[in-house]
Amino acid sequence: MIYKNKDLCKIRTITTFLTLTNDKTTWEKELLKACSFCENLSKKFIEENYEVQSIRIVTNAFGEYLNTSSLQTAKEDLTLISSILDKSTTSLRIRFAIGEAKTFHEISLLPELILSFGDLANACVNVNIDENEILDNELIKQSVKAVKKISQITPRGEGNFNFTVNFNCKPFIPYFPASYHESNLENAFVLGLETPDLLVEVLKEFNQNNPNLSHNKALGSYFNILKEALSYHCQNIKNILDNFDECENKSSFIFKGIDSSAAPSKNCSSMVEVYKQMGLDSFGRAGTVEISSLLTKVFKSVKELPLVGFSGLMLAVVEDEGLALGTMHKDFDIRTLLTNSAICGIGLDTVPIEGDTSSLKIEQIMRDTGTMAFRLNKPLTVRLFPVPNLKEGDITKFESDDLCNSAVLALP
Repeated sequence: MIYKNKDLCKIRTITTFLTLTNDKTTWEKELLKACSFCENLSKKFIEENYEVQSIRIVTNAFGEYLNTSSLQTAKEDLTLISSILDKSTTSLRIRFAIGEAKTFHEISLLPELILSFGDLANACVNVNIDENEILDNELIKQSVKAVKKISQITPRGEGNFNFTVNFNCKPFIPYFPASYHESNLENAFVLGLETPDLLVEVLKEFNQNNPNLSHNKALGSYFNILKEALSYHCQNIKNILDNFDECENKSSFIFKGIDSSAAPSKNCSSMVEVYKQMGLDSFGRAGTVEISSLLTKVFKSVKELPLVGFSGLMLAVVEDEGLALGTMHKDFDIRTLLTNSAICGIGLDTVPIEGDTSSLKIEQIMRDTGTMAFRLNKPLTVRLFPVPNLKEGDITKFESDDLCNSAVLALP
């Protein structure tokens, strides 16, 4: 059966979470230990014919270990961390998250740190609610200032790929930049998957063998076959983890779970193709929410491993070629993305917006998203890309290997 093909299910990331202190003499040992752990575990997956795409390291809030007294001292400390990571012998891509920014001052440092260090300076801000369940708007305002500045000082505004604002997000998210760690928690690791290819091929095979099913019969079957496919690979992963015997580091990083989200990228099938295989001409048309709900149920159905992170539907606009193309065809807008986030999405992720969008509008859309996150008790994020000098409908000219080009959307 096609679902047993391991080429269709990739390990997007092995993500470790660790605590650093302001004692810089300990950094090299801790960071290289994490690299070594990820490298050894990746070898086990590769031996079992699972591709591993990246290893990631997430720390506690960077204000707890970087010298943030000035931008210069923070840069010096990150330069040291970069030089340590360069000592790793792994051939895999290493991505690094400096954790969350907790103060206005720390948030103000992020644009320049991201400009200088890029993918070694992934960061987030966690916005909470008060006793009246109202979001911390001052924290949102400071975050929007960072978003705007990042868009102005990084080429084509691409630096916002490395910054997001979290609402109701817990630790142990494997995906960047929403990922963060807390120093009171044990060092741990989690896994993230890339499964759009798996979803598409399983649906294609089923549709070829079962034409002309009724709507209810088709959707019920889709749920069962996708659940079976995901379950098969999660059981394989569990077996690999159970047999993982990396004596030096095994006890240093506690397994916390897996994020079952499909995690699309520009190098795999689009989530739009999943919707098409399930009967929709395009993502965004009537019927989209029904499919989104069914897919969410699939991702939540995993029983073989504990679920962490989002474990839901990911609609990352400029990381998914189908969604990027959909912006050009005007298949959906910001409201569509928010509506599907209510069913269970990641929020507004990698969405290009007009470069001159007012700070107030960005604050308002963040408050809407955050209100949904806490009201519906789900993790949501906002990662917007104000693109300098572009208006609604203009096409981006991103150059990052991680990003697709798309039409710019307007905030409502």
